[in-house]
Amino acid sequence: MNCRPGCGACCIIPSISSFIPGMPDGKPAGVRCIHLTSDLKCALYNSGDRPQVCQDFKADPVVCGETREDAIKALSKLEGL
Repeated sequence: MNCRPGCGACCIIPSISSFIPGMPDGKPAGVRCIHLTSDLKCALYNSGDRPQVCQDFKADPVVCGETREDAIKALSKLEGL
C-alpha cells in the first residue's frame, strides 16, 4: 500500500523516542511532528535527517485503513490513546 496523500496520521499519532531534528527527545504520542507540512507531507521525507523509525514505517491497510480517519483511529488504539 502507498501512503495516502493528505493523511499524516503516522506523523501525529505514534510516539517517537528517537532524535528528530528540532525535537531532540523525539515526540510524544498525539503530538504533531514539527516537520509535517501544512499539506500533511513530511518535510524530511527525502532527507538524510529523516529518523530511521520513520523510514522503516510502511503504510499498511491494518493501520492505515481506507481513510485518514481510519488511520487516526487505528494508530490511536495501538498507542493507547
